[in-house]
Amino acid sequence: MTTKPRLSFWQIWNMSFGFLGIQFGFALQGGFMSRIFQTLGAEKDKLPLLWIAAPLTGLLVQPIIGYLSDRTWHPLLGRRRPYFLIGAILSSIALVFMPHSPTLWIAVGLLWLLDASINISMEPFRALVADKLPESQRSYGFVLQTLIIGIGTWVASNLPWFVTQLGVPNEAGPGVIPPSVKIAFAIGAFVLLTTILVTVFTTREYPPDDLDAFRAETQHSGNFLAEIASNIAHMPRQMLKIGVVQFFSWLAFFSMWSMATPALTEHVFKAPAPDPNAFDMAIPAQAEAFASANQAYQNASDLVGSYMGNYGLSSMVVALLLAFYAARRPVRRKLVHFTALMLGGLGFLSMAVVPAPIWLIGSFALVGVAWASILSMPYALLASYVEESKMGVYMGIFNMFIVIPQIVAATMLGPTLRALFENRPIYALIISGASLIVAALATTRVRSAGDAVPLHAAGH
Repeated sequence: MTTKPRLSFWQIWNMSFGFLGIQFGFALQGGFMSRIFQTLGAEKDKLPLLWIAAPLTGLLVQPIIGYLSDRTWHPLLGRRRPYFLIGAILSSIALVFMPHSPTLWIAVGLLWLLDASINISMEPFRALVADKLPESQRSYGFVLQTLIIGIGTWVASNLPWFVTQLGVPNEAGPGVIPPSVKIAFAIGAFVLLTTILVTVFTTREYPPDDLDAFRAETQHSGNFLAEIASNIAHMPRQMLKIGVVQFFSWLAFFSMWSMATPALTEHVFKAPAPDPNAFDMAIPAQAEAFASANQAYQNASDLVGSYMGNYGLSSMVVALLLAFYAARRPVRRKLVHFTALMLGGLGFLSMAVVPAPIWLIGSFALVGVAWASILSMPYALLASYVEESKMGVYMGIFNMFIVIPQIVAATMLGPTLRALFENRPIYALIISGASLIVAALATTRVRSAGDAVPLHAAGH
């Protein structure tokens, strides 16, 4: 195995820069898809089920793309970059057309396309860090990805609000997405494509040590579904333990993405989405009342998206602190992850009792601490336990612990809110808080050997 050279800050930055665009796509999806669905007539308790497209596509796409990218070598684009490029083009198309959806089911279909396309690009980015970096720099690479993700989350979450401040209308007729959201999604499409192209054109990948042997092995490989199933059955025990932590972590965040808009516009802003069927538009006073209620909801939705962006800003700060600290001292990864998840859980729980909307900034800041750790610590812990030749497929399999809890939440969250909590969406965020606390407790079962390995050896 060829010894991998240490890379400079800018080399690692460029190889991860495409994650900025990927996170633009995910942040716009996470912050505003429920708003689009509600505008197109979706009932709030049906929102989690409409979101099931996202985890289902991830469950199918990520292991397959990981497997295929392990077995790909293009003479110009290398191993992972062909998938970056394909996913970027498809994702950009879906982002442009999403807010122009004339009906709810077209929006749901475009969500399938968007999430599948983003996953085609995203999954190989995790493997690229392990491909390119020596062991001493891998965790630093994942932390730097977290920093870039935080920047993307904060900026993209504020896009509709920012566009509105420039004078673009933030309201429209019944069943029509406001122009501010359409422009924000178009900007997101441009950023996603551009940033991934930066990674494609500035990063070179290491070819296999023996290219002829690599090609012979890939040509004679067996049924890829059987191989994926075998890899799942023989996954490292450490992966399974970390996977339990991931399950409860991502259950919490899916509940936030799908339900934060209806929960906070209703519970904190007192401006729920109005039901057009409850108004007789032929009566001027009724039409005016709907317009007023709809404007209040759209404005509150902008602020929910803006406040939600603070979890990206907070995660960016935490990632910076981790990088600076780890350059000088060893980091106890298990302790960091436990503490971060606990703080995130408290952040979610506080949303149910904030005295005014502005306090949500602090709540989401605590959530961002957990987000920073979720995006770096589990992958840093896992990378040392996986064969390099199977890094792509195992990163894809590991992401199953991300998408399975989202499927559980998509199918169970709505019925749970109806049956136990009088269909009050704020309880979805309370469930998020409890889930993160359970995830924190599950970290105590993760093996702590190697926790003191520095995230980033001195030299940058």
